[in-house]
Amino acid sequence: MVPKIIIHGGFFSESLTNNEVKQSKQKALKKIAEQSHTYLLSHTALETVVYAVALLEDCELFNAGLGSQIQSDGKIRMSAALMDGHSQRFSGVINIEDIQNPIHVANLLIDFDDRVLGGPEALSFARKNGFRFYDPETVERRLDYEFKLKQTIRTGTVGCVALDAQGHLAAGTSTGGKGFEVPGRISDSATVAGNYANAFAGISCTGVGEDIVSAALAAKIVTRVTDGFSLQEATDKTMAELKPYDGFAGIIGITSQGEIYHADTHPYMVWASYSSLIETFL
Repeated sequence: MVPKIIIHGGFFSESLTNNEVKQSKQKALKKIAEQSHTYLLSHTALETVVYAVALLEDCELFNAGLGSQIQSDGKIRMSAALMDGHSQRFSGVINIEDIQNPIHVANLLIDFDDRVLGGPEALSFARKNGFRFYDPETVERRLDYEFKLKQTIRTGTVGCVALDAQGHLAAGTSTGGKGFEVPGRISDSATVAGNYANAFAGISCTGVGEDIVSAALAAKIVTRVTDGFSLQEATDKTMAELKPYDGFAGIIGITSQGEIYHADTHPYMVWASYSSLIETFL
């Protein structure tokens, strides 16, 4: 099997008016895709997804980890999820604070019986397991919050789907939220609606979390692939079901047969894919 990887950096309203910002994000995605593909050649899909998402979390250009959006009460709360298509284990953290890499906490949880934790309890678990205090706020996010730039489309999320040489799939997604939301709001990213994989396909989503949850987007696409649809057919059919309520979403995915695909309901989702045979950046 030819190892393949696809990553996304969510939707970026800044890219509509600032070409320099858009180019910076695309350049960062290209570099992370290249690094992660090299890593994939000697690691499993699960290990690679954690590696790639952590790199995305550490890049302040994206709304996950460092550079996460600030909620209406002035605090940053992050969510992340991980799913191993081979073992069919899903893990995640919801609304965790003061952590550098939420995806690393999700990775630790994947071997526990209780694999999805939220809020203070997620943070307590992280601290007990050696995760130190980290402030993910940037000057730019604070300015966004203070001036309440409501015209910004705050739908940025990062994600990765990988297929390794053994034919195993994994998916990971991480987000800093939509910004200015009511504290306690739960996004799609740490649910099977936003992040899902099995032996047949893996999907990571971005967009408006409520729309993605309403569509059960990731799980539905993967189920349709499992039932015999191609990835493109499954994605196009499922994305079309968002139209009645003008759902806002984008997906990246890979199948166990190596089919790789991305789609969005609105333009300006930024993504990158890389394999031993092809290299595509948008």
